[in-house]
Amino acid sequence: MSGIPKISVGISVGDPNGIGIEIILKAFQDKCLFSFFTPIVFAHSESLEKESKRMGIKTSIFPLKNLKFPKSGQMNVVNTWELPFKFKHGKEEIAGGLAGLSSLKSATKALKNNQIAALVTAPIHKKNIQTKNFNFPGHTDFLNTQLEGESLMFMISEGLRVALVTDHIPIKEIPKQLTEYNITQKITLLFNSLKQDFGIQNPKIAILGINPHTGDQGVIGDEDDILLRPLIKKLFDKGHLVFGPFAADGFFGSQSYARYDAVLAMYHDQGLIPFKTLSFGKGVNFTAGLNQVRTSPDHGTAFDIAGQGKADASSFREALFAARSIYLKRKKNN
Repeated sequence: MSGIPKISVGISVGDPNGIGIEIILKAFQDKCLFSFFTPIVFAHSESLEKESKRMGIKTSIFPLKNLKFPKSGQMNVVNTWELPFKFKHGKEEIAGGLAGLSSLKSATKALKNNQIAALVTAPIHKKNIQTKNFNFPGHTDFLNTQLEGESLMFMISEGLRVALVTDHIPIKEIPKQLTEYNITQKITLLFNSLKQDFGIQNPKIAILGINPHTGDQGVIGDEDDILLRPLIKKLFDKGHLVFGPFAADGFFGSQSYARYDAVLAMYHDQGLIPFKTLSFGKGVNFTAGLNQVRTSPDHGTAFDIAGQGKADASSFREALFAARSIYLKRKKNN
């Protein structure tokens, strides 16, 4: 396996009281992963050793003092916490949010300084991570302020890719954000990502409608007729393979998505409910549009099963390989 390209992947652990550390340890219990990755986890080595022993997971942990010299074949851990974390699995507490934030900020700094090739983030708890210095609804918005470019929340799996015009905002704010400028910008980011990150030279994109049944010719709203249809026609006339708007309810049930390289949804649940229904456990959250690569599993902190050894590392594993694939694709094209 000496010819396999190996990348250094930075990993933030999310909320330690959730399942983040468990899925990280479980994933790298498979020693084959060390042929593809040199993992660098931002947390505390004693904390990971403690959890590894508690769950009976055999993962070799190496306390890393210098990011320039990670050890191959082991899980390198950078101490971003002064002391080992006092776990309270399944509990929502400020300490968990602060620890998750420290891990994320340290990992992001390493990413910005090109000390890691890509970043994979374990789930944070969006409420208890909030501080005066972190007022974001999620990873995507935070990374958008830290890295160059404009972010696009892009859910990917084998056979289905769904991007969002609006993501973590209240539903009452969605209509204000659905402007010709914002939708065009997201379509452009999506086209660019499909070309740069997935090697699709002439992507076909499906656009979901704003209203139920795309308005039913104005009976259920005229936004699709006034905004989306003219915009799609304008882009299509310029040579972009963009189609729609499609009624979201029947689009996924009929498997129409299989005819397109990606789908652009107008808001969070319109895109993520069908995506997670079809791909849960195998899906990946990819922050497209930025100058660095970040992926994440398609689930949250799962406090209800935290500390019980029940967490499935499949989506985290998929996030690792997606980050690697996208990083290598970009490197090849540069």
